[in-house]
Amino acid sequence: MTTALITGASSGIGEEFARQLARKKYHLVLVARREERLAQVADHARSLGAPEVRVIATDLLRREAPGEIQATLNADGVAIDYLVNNAGFGTRGSFVSRPLDRELEEIDLNVTALVAITRIFLPAMLQRKNGVVINVASTAAFQPVPFMATYGATKAFVLSFSEALAEELRATGVTVMALCPGPTRTEFQAVAETTDAHVPSAAYMAAATVVAQAIASAGRGRAIKINGTINALMAESTRIAPRALVRRIAGAMFRK
Repeated sequence: MTTALITGASSGIGEEFARQLARKKYHLVLVARREERLAQVADHARSLGAPEVRVIATDLLRREAPGEIQATLNADGVAIDYLVNNAGFGTRGSFVSRPLDRELEEIDLNVTALVAITRIFLPAMLQRKNGVVINVASTAAFQPVPFMATYGATKAFVLSFSEALAEELRATGVTVMALCPGPTRTEFQAVAETTDAHVPSAAYMAAATVVAQAIASAGRGRAIKINGTINALMAESTRIAPRALVRRIAGAMFRK
C-alpha cells in the first residue's frame, strides 16, 4: 500500500496529482484550505480508483498546521510514502507596491510550510528506506523575476533546497525531486494576476502533461524535472547568458 500526501490539492497541479495517483491505486491524503473543493476532488479520486482518500482542510500559513497534519495521521496509523509539496501562490507587481503581509505569506507558504512538511515526513521514509518527495518549484527558479520578485526567490529556494536534499539522501532509497514547470494553465494565473503577462500561448502546458512527466521522472530517481524542451533550454541558457540580459527579459515579460 502506497499513501501519497498532496498539499494544494484542491486545484491545478495538486488536483492533477490526485487524479493520476488515484489511477495508480494510491491511497491519498489531500490537504488544502477549501474543504468543499477538497471533498469534490476526493470523490473524483475515489471514482478513479483510489482505495482510500482522506481530506485535511487546513491553512498551511499557520505554523502549527504541519505538526497537526502529522498528529492526525499518526493517530490513524497512516504512513506517508509519497509527498507532493505543491501548495503555493505567486504575486505580481513592483515589490514596493505589494502589501508586505501578502509577500510574507507567500514566503511562509512557498518556503516555510514546504520545509516543515518535508522535515516532518522524511525521517519515516528514511527509516523504511523507501519514499518519494516532489517539491513543486518553477522555471522561475532559474533567474530573477522582476515584478514577481518574491515568487521567483521562493522558487529558487525550493530548487536549491530540493537539490541539496537529493544529494544528501542519495543511495538511501528516498528520492527528492524539484519539479520545475513552465507556464501551466491552472488557477495560478488568476491568483498571481499574470493573465496579461507577455508569455507566448504556445509556451503553456497542460497540468496533466506536467504531472505525468513528474511522476515518471521521480520514478527514475531524477533530482530535477524541467517540463518541456523549450522550457529546459531556456532554463539552462540562463546559466551562460549575461545576468543583466536575463533579468531584463524577465522584467519585460511580467511588467504590468
